[in-house]
Amino acid sequence: MNVDIRKWKIDDKSDLAMNLNNLKVQTNLRDGLPYPYTENDAEDFIRMMLSADKDNTFSFAITLDDKVIGSIGVFRQDNIHCKTAEMGYYIGEPYWGNGYMTNAIKQVCKYVFKNTDIIRIFAEPFAHNIASCRVLEKAGFQYEGTLKSNAVKCGSIVDMKMYALVRE
Repeated sequence: MNVDIRKWKIDDKSDLAMNLNNLKVQTNLRDGLPYPYTENDAEDFIRMMLSADKDNTFSFAITLDDKVIGSIGVFRQDNIHCKTAEMGYYIGEPYWGNGYMTNAIKQVCKYVFKNTDIIRIFAEPFAHNIASCRVLEKAGFQYEGTLKSNAVKCGSIVDMKMYALVRE
């Protein structure tokens, strides 16, 4: 399994657009992504990530043999939570169920804990997204509780689960 995380390149826009132009993927993400998701949308995202504050945004392409199969990012919070960061991620549908996301999460957490002063990384998957919850558990995250009626997605009020990994 040759899965790696790396900084984004503008040339990744085709692979990024192909993976995100899928409603099965977008249904499990926060709102705000256009559909259909085009190469122009992908290029805008990549440029935004490349120009983001390097102390607060840690955004990576997830690659399989250097082909982009997904995205993962860790975003520092502010104020009293300045040593805490939220993680978001997705992987293209053709790559589901192969352990790639677990591998990528472990890599990004290792990177963030080694290269920053962040002490806690959390993720809030939709409670119904059992695969995402399982990936976090396999990557060493601890389930901290269910956030009842925490979001509105696709017109429905949904619960989310809180998972966290704390620097050892």
